[in-house]
Amino acid sequence: MTELLVVIVAALVVIAGAKEAGPRLGVAAPLVLVVIGVAASFLPVFGTVDIEPEWILEGVLPPLLYSSAVSMPAMNFRREFGAISGLSVLLVVGSALLLGVFFMLVVPDIGFAWGVALGAIVSPTDAVATSIVKQMSVSKRVVALLDGESLLNDATALVMLRVATAAVFSFWGALGSFGYSMAVALVVGGFVGWLNLAVRQRVTDPTVNTVISFAVPFLASVPAGLLGASGLVAAVVAGLVTGIRAPRELSAQNRLSDSQNWRTVELVLEGAVFLTMGVQIKQIVTSVERDHSGVATAVLIAACAFALTVLVRAAYVVPLLVILVRRARHGVTMQQHLQEMQDRMSTPEGKQETFAQMNRRKRKASERELNYFTSRIRQGLANIDYFVREPLGWREGVAVVWAGMRGAVTVAAAQTLPEDTPQRSMLVLIAYAVAVMSLVVQGGTIGPLLRRITPQPDPASAEAEAHAEWNRIMELMRTSGEGFSQPPPVATAEGFRAAKEYRLAILAEQRKVLLDARDHGTFDADLLANALANLDASQIALEMRGKFTDG
Repeated sequence: MTELLVVIVAALVVIAGAKEAGPRLGVAAPLVLVVIGVAASFLPVFGTVDIEPEWILEGVLPPLLYSSAVSMPAMNFRREFGAISGLSVLLVVGSALLLGVFFMLVVPDIGFAWGVALGAIVSPTDAVATSIVKQMSVSKRVVALLDGESLLNDATALVMLRVATAAVFSFWGALGSFGYSMAVALVVGGFVGWLNLAVRQRVTDPTVNTVISFAVPFLASVPAGLLGASGLVAAVVAGLVTGIRAPRELSAQNRLSDSQNWRTVELVLEGAVFLTMGVQIKQIVTSVERDHSGVATAVLIAACAFALTVLVRAAYVVPLLVILVRRARHGVTMQQHLQEMQDRMSTPEGKQETFAQMNRRKRKASERELNYFTSRIRQGLANIDYFVREPLGWREGVAVVWAGMRGAVTVAAAQTLPEDTPQRSMLVLIAYAVAVMSLVVQGGTIGPLLRRITPQPDPASAEAEAHAEWNRIMELMRTSGEGFSQPPPVATAEGFRAAKEYRLAILAEQRKVLLDARDHGTFDADLLANALANLDASQIALEMRGKFTDG
């Protein structure tokens, strides 16, 4: 027991140290942890380490994916959903099939089905691994694409793995299994996300609220898994629902507590994932040597497979970028038309007339239909502004290709291969080597590569743009509070409470208009998040002063 406690405490210290030391050394913290884990694997205490892959797939990944989904800007995810879907499904399926042919040809006696199984294992990018990119200055669209892809592609890969390792490989069976897995996960995740907020908005203690939030990803993933669906997608959907609705339904104190505690959880779990990747190296290599499969052969095959994953990804991303650029240009051509429509809809009569022209209806539209129509036009204009402001070019394409790293999912999924899998120890080592090569080669060079190919931005111009947008946000907040009558200043407890209620009412209205702007995509997501955080801080400070005064 003491030995286990020492290992846990040492791991926490190492994780914290790597987080601080990595940036100072110019190396991403995950790479530092992998190296430390490899070194630790030669210590006697880790001589017989046996980490169950289910702990990673079912115990670590659901909370990590849930947390990433909660904090992901929902509007950016919606804008890039088409591209994200392609990267998460089409690219993973195509990569798995092509890699399946490659593995069938170079690994003796495994056949196409087991080759596809290994291809599915090494195809998905990893949410934890791509966290390296977030620490660098890259386009917000690149971050949205990588984030969304890594949140959803695990489901595709794991479904393909399950179908490929079944007794009979069937294309239609794989398609049906994937459709069922996604549909059930959407229903379960959406319900758990709704239930999460319905319960937690009635809990006033922030610590109790956060404890409940820790259970949410498992409340989504476990039932979905028992129903034969993707628990990871269910956790992601629950996170997206929570992230979108929480600012409207949870208190500021609860949201702040959630944010702080979940950042700590992310740091510990991510660090543990990379440490365990390193710690397993010795045992995996020993297994291959014991089975006389050939370590050098496995590493060579892994190097070729890693190169193939990059080439396939590049072959997919290039036409994808062409399509996205054309879509952005088409949006620019529609911008003037949408702006004219929005101008015409400044009056109730104009709304009715414009709606009738677009929908070819003779009956009068309801208020709900008009509001929805107006919202869609506003969103369309905001999307065009976003695509113009964040264009995609060859530099962004290079970032998307080179940042597609493999990691914990690949290692954990490989270890779920059945014991009777042909050449199992070699396949596990190949998957592990691909993940490590991806982290070391791509993760170790992505920073210098992006700094080299990305033109240096003009600080003054960027600051001016951010300042102008921030001023627009502040103006929106100022005008939203003009309809409230300020109570006269009275130096009594009643006067203080009236002033407090007045200020809280203004904060509530400001939060409402900012969240409406978020849903419409009117402002930059990061600046809007900062404005909402400032409102939360003001509300918490006001409530704390109120409690102290009332006491």
